[in-house]
Amino acid sequence: MSELRNVKWTVLAGLSLVLMVAGLTSAAEKSRALDPLENGLDGWLAKGPMENSKWTTGTAKVDPDNPRALVAGPAGDGPVELITAAGHGADIYTKEKFGDCTVEIELMVPQGSNSGVYLMGEYEIQVLDSFGKTSIGPGDMGGLYGTKPADVNASKEPGVWQKFVIEFVAPRFEGEKKIANARFTKVTLNGQVIHQDVEIQGKTGGDLYGKEVPEGSLMLQGNHGPVAFRNIRITAP
Repeated sequence: MSELRNVKWTVLAGLSLVLMVAGLTSAAEKSRALDPLENGLDGWLAKGPMENSKWTTGTAKVDPDNPRALVAGPAGDGPVELITAAGHGADIYTKEKFGDCTVEIELMVPQGSNSGVYLMGEYEIQVLDSFGKTSIGPGDMGGLYGTKPADVNASKEPGVWQKFVIEFVAPRFEGEKKIANARFTKVTLNGQVIHQDVEIQGKTGGDLYGKEVPEGSLMLQGNHGPVAFRNIRITAP
């Protein structure tokens, strides 16, 4: 009798393990993680011809002769770095489109430089050298441009890699009609929370599509100042 009971428990334990693995596999299949820099610039489009956009890949550092500029050296053994060393080029955006997502992205700006990260090509998180400022506005580093400043100035000094983690909920539509606004549910900069549950009423200027949409690309601003990005990871349902 005890042997039969042991067999039953073994079968049940095995079945539970199978169901648990199946559940984990199912959950993994429901989300996708994309590295837009896996193939360099191949996963990106530009506003205008890519060859005229001034973006390149390599290794970024501050120009030793000019603290307001970057130089792009040859690629190293580390992560792919996406660089517009001269600035005043073109905005670029991913070929893939997303709605709800979490974006992890590292960036570097030289002294006084300006760029932006646009969720869905429409909603900008400001990138600016705001190091050391005691008072910040929506146009400073981490600000939701035109909407809200970061809760705290978490900026590092220019020329140092910094990291955003952006949790984003896309606007909802019924046909052409928007029924719910986009929301930044949580944004951290360099490990500090700078936004929580912020609703966005409408798109930011300089956007990609000219109107709010259900899904859109991740866009990086390249028509202002020098900037570099790396370790970009987009996770979406």
